[in-house]
Parts: sequence; C-alpha cells; structure tokens
Amino acid sequence: MTTAAVPLRPHAPPVRPELAPIKARQQAAWSSGDYAVVGTTLTLVPELLCETMDLRAGESVLDVACGNGTATLAAARRFCRTTGIDYVPSLVARAEQRARADGLEISFQVADAEALPFGDGHFDAAISTFGVMFTSDHQRAAAEMIRVVRPGGQIGLANWTPDGFIGQLFSLIGRTVPPPPGVAPPPLWGTLPYCEALFGDIVTSVQAQHRDFVFRYATPEHFIDVFRKYYGPIHRLYEALPADRAAAFTHDFLQLIGRFNRSNDGTAVIPSRYLELVVTRC
Repeated sequence: MTTAAVPLRPHAPPVRPELAPIKARQQAAWSSGDYAVVGTTLTLVPELLCETMDLRAGESVLDVACGNGTATLAAARRFCRTTGIDYVPSLVARAEQRARADGLEISFQVADAEALPFGDGHFDAAISTFGVMFTSDHQRAAAEMIRVVRPGGQIGLANWTPDGFIGQLFSLIGRTVPPPPGVAPPPLWGTLPYCEALFGDIVTSVQAQHRDFVFRYATPEHFIDVFRKYYGPIHRLYEALPADRAAAFTHDFLQLIGRFNRSNDGTAVIPSRYLELVVTRC
C-alpha cells in the first residue's frame, strides 16, 4: 500500500518525563537474565528482513535496540557499513564478541532508541527485530528512526503480533502483573494500522507481511526454564512473584504453550506470528 508523502517532522516529540522511571525498570528487566541466549536463536528473522529490504553492499545501516547483535550481524554479512545500539551495556558487549568471532567490522554503542546519537539522515537504512517495539515511548522511538534515515531510505522492522504466541505471552504477563498506566503494549507494533499511525505521514510506501518464527525446545518445560533463566521480562517476573503466584503463572504458561505447540512427540515446536514491515522514507 502507498501513502501520500508529506514533509518530515524536523524533530522527535518531546521527552515525556513521566516515562523515565518506567524506562529505568524496563532497562533493569532487559539487563537481567541473559537475553543473548534467546536472541541467538532468532537468527532467521533478521536474515529474512535484510533480504526483504534488499540491502546492498556499502549501505550504512543502523540496528536499533540491537540486543546481542543478531540483526546487526545479518546486515554486516551483506557488507553494509553497520552500527548497532542498545541501552543494555552487557548486551552490547555480547554483540561485540559475536562480531569479533565472525570477523565483522561493526560499530556498537550503548545508546537509547528514543534519543539516537546521530545526525539527521545519517543512515541509508534502520532496522530493528523485536527491539524498538519494547521502548516506553513508541511515537518518539519511531520518530527517531525516521529522523536518522536519509530521504528515500528504508526502515525495516520485525515485531511480534498481539495474537501470536509471544504476543499472547505478554498478555499473560500483563494479566499477572499489570503494566503502569499510560504505557502502550509492545505487541501493538505488530499491527499494521498502529505502525501506519506511527509512520504513515512521513513515508512513501509501506510493505508488510506476516511470518511465523518457530521456537524449538526439548519440552514445554524446557522452554519455560530457558525463558525463566535468561529472558529478562520473564526472569524478573519470577523474581517478583511469591511461590504460589509463580506456580500459577507456570501453569498458565504451560497452558499457553499447549495452545500453540504443534509437536506430537513431547517436544516444543511453537510458531509465533510476527509482522515484517519495511517503510520507505519520503
């Protein structure tokens, strides 16, 4: 679909000071556990996104909320001049380790997706896979991605949908520990109308399709064990819950896995729907 092009907003929306404590809690959650253990399993998603975007060697690409660098590495493997940023220092360090191991020249920085430390139009493209969707201020994060991409450049996103497995998992988390008022649910980024509202008046085209990423674990209990140990939001949730409520959450978690698990041999084979979105800046 195509939308009418209008002049780009010159600056991001003003910082919302009431979100500062929420952002601090989010940063603490993602700093807990070790997201890299889960992030490494998602390699297929940014590889497909980079192909959809048709990235070319020599293009400058920014990976926003890069985590342990899975999408950053995907762009660098296509000989793009690649930069990755995340506000969790330990994840940036893991991304740097992976880049060195693969012999890839990538610039990494500890930085906030809602206040990118780059000039207007600095990059040919910006990407984010299951990253920018977890910012506290969605409109500001979207505006910052748009700001740092040159006219005619692309923004490529992969975001979990509300009705998919991970989207439903975050719904379960929200029912267990209600989020602060005024904070938009991350899976909204996995709906096209919401993204069109964020980007629609400053892009010339929108390309969207749904894909499924399949989580593969030894058993449903193994899936929960890995996420409980390493996936920040789940790790912090279990830390905060008393034993009886933690047991109730585990029961509901297993029920959710059972709804999506397509395995019939005792293993966990769990498709999770996400929205792959590529917008072109006017």
